[in-house]
Amino acid sequence: MSSPIRTASRLLLMALVALWILPSQAAQLVRIGAAHFPPYTVRPESGADTGLLPQLVEALNALQNDYQFVLVPTSIPRRFGDFKQGRVDMAIFENPDWGWKDIPHTSVDMGLEDAEIFVAQRQHEGQPVRQQNYFADLTGKRLAMFSGYHYEFAGFNADPKFLAQNYNATLTYSHDSNLLMVLRGRADIALVTRSYLSDYFLRNDKVADQFLVSERIDQVYHHYAILRPASPISSEAFGKLLQGLRDNGQMLRIFDPYKIAVLPVPATQSAPQFAN
Repeated sequence: MSSPIRTASRLLLMALVALWILPSQAAQLVRIGAAHFPPYTVRPESGADTGLLPQLVEALNALQNDYQFVLVPTSIPRRFGDFKQGRVDMAIFENPDWGWKDIPHTSVDMGLEDAEIFVAQRQHEGQPVRQQNYFADLTGKRLAMFSGYHYEFAGFNADPKFLAQNYNATLTYSHDSNLLMVLRGRADIALVTRSYLSDYFLRNDKVADQFLVSERIDQVYHHYAILRPASPISSEAFGKLLQGLRDNGQMLRIFDPYKIAVLPVPATQSAPQFAN
């Protein structure tokens, strides 16, 4: 027969274990699609937690205990199907103009801005040094572009045949490869994000002065999170979490080194709903 002290100890231990387990049981799982989009997400299918998205997820999970954010590998073209079929609850670093308008969703302004810019070789094999007017007209120039991306100059049409026929485009899945094509004279202009180019120059400072970077901007990336209507977290709740990361400095810590602007978001921002 157990003594009263032993019984009380057992009950206390069980209560402590229950209190320890409950928060993790109560946390709702939120699956974020992770498609290769450097420097935001880098080769997620390899299982390596590299890029800015894993850092953001870590900060979101450290901020609260109500939701557990996890990454689900997908791809640029496959992310729409994964979203519609419920394999992911959310897509991040997106824009409603990038193929989402006919897919039911809500959107959250992340308060982050990047830009797509043009990059050329500064001087090509004995020719005069190029100036900014080189980027004014793309006609007849060979473009190196990232497959699946939506470019404003092309009317956001990401179809490979359209880009090859109308813009003499070579499509790859590597910004590094595209920049190398420019250096080797196999392409005249590469399009890259400002954030990626900043990181590339840090890793390849010896060749940075061989590039001419455009003042012309193809498009400004104003990033949004795209949420399924049945997502475990509402757009309002996710917006509040992002505001918490702005308030505690984590957004600036993660994104400022890559020259991604962290902007204030109006408290009354709307979360538009699009439907088929």
